Amino acid sequence: MPSLGSLTTLRGGPLIAAITSVCSAGFLLFGYDQGVMSGVVISPSWLDAMDHPSNLQIGTITALYDVGAVLGAVAAAFTSEPLGRKRTLLLGAFLAGVGGLAMGCARARAEFMVARVVVGVGIGYTTSVTPVYQSEVSGQAQRGWQVCCQLTTMLVGLAMAYGINYGFYFHPGEAQWRVPLVFQCFFAVYILVVAPFLPDTPRWLVQHQQGGDEGGKGLEVLARLRGKSEEDTEVREEMADILDAIRLETKARGTWGDLFRSNGISADKRFYLAVGIQFMQQMSGINLITYYAPTLYKTALGMSQEKALLLGCYTQLWYVLASFVTWYTIDRIGRRKLLVTMALGMCLVLIGEAVATASGTRTGAILAVVFLFIFEACFSWGWMACVWIYPPEILPLKIRAKGSALAAAADFIGNWLVVEVTPVGIAKMGWRFYLVWAGFNLVNAIIVWLFYPETGGLMLEAVDHVFTKEIDEITEQGAGVFEKLQWARVRVAAQAVKDAKARTGGAIDESERGLLEEGDGGGAFEPAVQG
Repeated sequence: MPSLGSLTTLRGGPLIAAITSVCSAGFLLFGYDQGVMSGVVISPSWLDAMDHPSNLQIGTITALYDVGAVLGAVAAAFTSEPLGRKRTLLLGAFLAGVGGLAMGCARARAEFMVARVVVGVGIGYTTSVTPVYQSEVSGQAQRGWQVCCQLTTMLVGLAMAYGINYGFYFHPGEAQWRVPLVFQCFFAVYILVVAPFLPDTPRWLVQHQQGGDEGGKGLEVLARLRGKSEEDTEVREEMADILDAIRLETKARGTWGDLFRSNGISADKRFYLAVGIQFMQQMSGINLITYYAPTLYKTALGMSQEKALLLGCYTQLWYVLASFVTWYTIDRIGRRKLLVTMALGMCLVLIGEAVATASGTRTGAILAVVFLFIFEACFSWGWMACVWIYPPEILPLKIRAKGSALAAAADFIGNWLVVEVTPVGIAKMGWRFYLVWAGFNLVNAIIVWLFYPETGGLMLEAVDHVFTKEIDEITEQGAGVFEKLQWARVRVAAQAVKDAKARTGGAIDESERGLLEEGDGGGAFEPAVQG
């Protein structure tokens, strides 16, 4: 790692790596704080300090993080543009660090709850801005798979939290829960120390500083990021693209009311799809395991606290390893197929989990653990990265920024709901609680199959064309009875993807996935895909 002073002179790959490191630290914060409470809530010392909260109160304390994250994500939709990517990340890291320190030092339940909200607000800011920061400094060909990369980083933070919880199990007393909570501050401190020496994105600098037709400070930073001179032809061409895109966005900038108007391109329906897919992610029940794996192992399977924490570590390590598969499949198989098949897979796995847990036998307990591992794999392969990629792909330019921010807020709302009800659900319903989430996964699969068009493999202008093409042009020949139940736009998108693959021989050039709309962002362009 270079000295702090030398960060201001980094160029090319090392500069992008430094920016990636602070963005990854933001996702590490996200993952770590999701997992750290799994060990805290079963610590006898913490239960004593919090005056032995009930199951419902434990759920509320844990879920306050998500309440704060919703507030942070919504606030970021208003403030990240004037503040810039870097300063928004710094603000989020500062709030997360202060909240983490306050949680680790809390002496009463009320103090802990307030600190939990503050951490959540910080995480809401960081998770809203880090994908934007990363994508605006990276080359176009790297943007798609880096979403999977950053989510894998989040899972590393999650696994790290489980490991630290297990390590401090052997230190009875307040250190058992205070140290794991305070440890997250190291990630925040790293961001606060390193990020000030790094540049903001060329796109933001051009948009908010007087750079004229040349790009000014933005051109200088772009040249540094690419490791070339400001006079380099490729740098000049990329800056010209950025300037053109900003002009288009300025003309296309929409109001909050545009989220709920069709504007001739089904913009309102696309907004509902974006919000819905992120909310449905949480209805899969993934946070039954993310937050409460040790609780499940201890309460439902009768394990000791030590064994529950250790197995929780292995569970999250497997989660990280499984996520690498998605790097390969997400663009090759497509979002829609992965979402539907993995939702059905999670439904079947949770039914098996319920049966295995209800048996009350040693064999049943072993099978229950195996099913939890399979569940995490299914979620990672279908509903982890696809859900974060889908909103910016499906949303039109005019409402992309606002819609994506509110979709992220919907994810945290669903997260809060799951975390709130899980302790009570486990205590009151036992193995039957898994069947509830099995039902939700079945519903998720049906909704995606009926209403969600494929976006993988299409340029953004081609996605817009899916929603402007006349439905009367669609041939119904060859469509089965069940296929005709689908929203017609689903079949339009399927044909568009088929045509795109036919033109490229099945290989989609990721560099074509940039900001390509022309006109006012309302779909007034010559479509790239003829359905």
